[in-house]
Amino acid sequence: MSELAAFDRRESEVRGYIRSFPVLFERANGSVLSTADGRDYLDFFAGAGVLNYGHNNPKLTEPLIDYLRDGGILHGLDMATSAKRDFIEAFERRILEPRGLDYKMQFTGPTGANAVEAALKVARQATGRSNVVAFTNGFHGLSLGALAATGNAKYRRAGGIDLGGVTRLPYDGYLGADLDTLDLFEKMLTDPGSGLDLPAAVIVETVQGEGGINVASPAWLQRLRELTAAHGILLIVDDIQAGVGRTGAFFSFEESGIVPDLVTVSKSISASGLPMSLLLMRPEVDVWEPGAHTGTFRGNSLAFVSARAALDTYWADTAFVEQIAERSTQLRTALDAIATEFPEAGFVVRGRGLMYGLASVSRPELAGAVSAAAFEHGLVIETSGGSDEVLKFLPALTITAEELDAGLAIVRESLRAVGA
Repeated sequence: MSELAAFDRRESEVRGYIRSFPVLFERANGSVLSTADGRDYLDFFAGAGVLNYGHNNPKLTEPLIDYLRDGGILHGLDMATSAKRDFIEAFERRILEPRGLDYKMQFTGPTGANAVEAALKVARQATGRSNVVAFTNGFHGLSLGALAATGNAKYRRAGGIDLGGVTRLPYDGYLGADLDTLDLFEKMLTDPGSGLDLPAAVIVETVQGEGGINVASPAWLQRLRELTAAHGILLIVDDIQAGVGRTGAFFSFEESGIVPDLVTVSKSISASGLPMSLLLMRPEVDVWEPGAHTGTFRGNSLAFVSARAALDTYWADTAFVEQIAERSTQLRTALDAIATEFPEAGFVVRGRGLMYGLASVSRPELAGAVSAAAFEHGLVIETSGGSDEVLKFLPALTITAEELDAGLAIVRESLRAVGA
């Protein structure tokens, strides 16, 4: 009997990653996944960005074990617990205060989509308006409010209903490098005949992950911030995948110097892979009535424990950011070399930090073929983009230089194997 028989027999057809990586994983350490029969795989997937600090990082798991042994509160709803207090104080000390940011924290249900839902709802309440602007190739989650702001047709079709309340505009670079897509937004905001209802908010990823590793320039983000501020529109940065160090700094918007009104954070904020989601908002945006956006599992105490440990371990000084920068240079240099080595693939290298993509518009099927071949050679790597045309590099931020080189060698081998 196949080791995956139980999944085939009982798990819904909605299952996805198991189809790309059809083995029974049992253990993991750092940047290595191990199967039940003892095979090891390098991980360039990092739980879709959940495991920025690697698998089973002892600096994070040991505090969890201690907390469990001490009988700490496991389920606290939104009551006051020492675990939550310690996280809040660490986040103030390590993240907000050094950056001069004044945000209230809302602990939403433990998914990124729920943080987005909360951001959209409170923005609409705070402004008294309903329309939201989102961008081409954006991905913000699959619950209905977040799905309305998500661009991918496959996900939108699955919603089963009309998805309204959102105006879609072109992201930076969508119409080519020579056109500033915000010219259209500005014109529509100032033209009473444009049909654009004044938005409550604009929601944007500074680096689009699922949309194909599209990177907004600092200048574009700065202009977007200026436009939204001038028209009283709240700016929401969706930092669920691009944040927590993934693009270099803790927040992906730091490079541009902008200050969003709201920021959604999830995936790697717990640091250990435990579910946790967080909405940051300027105090004047926090117009919620008590209990107006709630959820049974909005207080995951174990996630607070490992999140605090990560803040105190990795964000107390600049050493971790410097390490990410070193690995980023290593990755970018290698990907540029790969693009040169395989000219017929027409690769374009896109990304920042340790969030990169090799995109082939002329051969969109290539990314999936390379991902499959790489898995056969011991590497887990996924694809993204509207047509899955981008080979997506999302290794742990703690990956060693040797592991990164080993994975890149497998990518090269796989490209040769598929005839790139």
